[in-house]
Amino acid sequence: MKRMIALGAVLLGLATAGQASEESKTWEASDKAKQFVQDTIVLGMLASPYGTGWTEYSQLHDYFQRARDNGITGHEMTLAAADMSFETLLEQHYHFRAAMAEQPQNFLVVNQTRDIEAAHAQGKTAVIWNSQTATILNGDLKKVALLKDMGIKSMILAYNDIFRTGSGQLAAYNGNDIGLTPWGRSVIDEMVRFGILLDLSHTGSKTANDAMDYMDENYPGVPYVYTHSVPAGLYRSEPGATPRGCYRAIPDEEALRAAKSGGYISPTFTEWMMDGIWPEDISPKQAADMIDYYVQLVGVDHVGIAADDMFSTQLVVDFATANAAMYDDGGYMIDAFNKGATGNGELAKILAAITDDLWARGYSDEDLAKIYGGNKMRVYAQVWEGKPPEQFLQEYPERLRLRQEFRDQFHSR
Repeated sequence: MKRMIALGAVLLGLATAGQASEESKTWEASDKAKQFVQDTIVLGMLASPYGTGWTEYSQLHDYFQRARDNGITGHEMTLAAADMSFETLLEQHYHFRAAMAEQPQNFLVVNQTRDIEAAHAQGKTAVIWNSQTATILNGDLKKVALLKDMGIKSMILAYNDIFRTGSGQLAAYNGNDIGLTPWGRSVIDEMVRFGILLDLSHTGSKTANDAMDYMDENYPGVPYVYTHSVPAGLYRSEPGATPRGCYRAIPDEEALRAAKSGGYISPTFTEWMMDGIWPEDISPKQAADMIDYYVQLVGVDHVGIAADDMFSTQLVVDFATANAAMYDDGGYMIDAFNKGATGNGELAKILAAITDDLWARGYSDEDLAKIYGGNKMRVYAQVWEGKPPEQFLQEYPERLRLRQEFRDQFHSR
């Protein structure tokens, strides 16, 4: 299934683009696990903007139909990454929305947590917009209010390189972490004002820790998160691991700080971020290892999931090559692809099998409901709606009962 990717393949262009998510393996699972995933709110992440992860509307339709068929409630969806302008954000938003407009009955754009519950009950896909860069502001803080109205629910300050807000992980990996800038602090102020969740994935450690310091000092009680980050501590001893590990990995200390803020940390099941040391399809056990690592580190109330689907490896390689300065990783990504790490664990194809594995480790249904979506919803309610976590947790059992009752009625029609 896996195919070797040489640098020369970049020149072949989009005509030969492989669909990594489409190629990922479907794992066997028990009927009980499949039903549990169907009955549970499951929120993953699709970190593939138009043009760098997918190009055809049919790709989205097939992907989301498969997700709905297998009980995936919704996805944090990336609209922008890297050095993207506001105009590029609008273009990517248009293509997502145009694709969804072809099947409007299948999608529900989320404004509040109750929209997620409604999507689950009605069998629709809950759409939760994410931006992986603050460059979309084009230097204008007033645009944060517009992002709020557009439905942007979380945003990363810096992606890979050095930006006006601070440094991304790759710049930090290469010794160039400038830390959180005054502009970055101003961006955080506006994000908190308008209820946009601070996502520290892809952010250099100094910049991330500065941002956490700023949040803790100025906005105590407001959580921050890592929406899709590899746990650095899990891979250091793996055979074949590089001495430095993946620049996308985060140290345990950062995960602990996010949890202490009340936030969550979601591991990503994308193979190239694991050094290519797992060159075949990531297995349910390996995915469960990542979840379990974070649970043992920060506790079951602060862990989520994020497949980080990317559809086309070829498009990712094309984009990284065209933006070589921003992906100056000494060939790390391409080396991982060449070792065979060309895909990811697509939730629709792997989550039920992960469920069986986590049950075998002693996880309860309540634990898994938190990890698969409940922890995210608690944080969303707190940041988007200003709802104290105690209030959300108090209301949630009754909302859960009503949601299941409606779901049963809706599907019996």
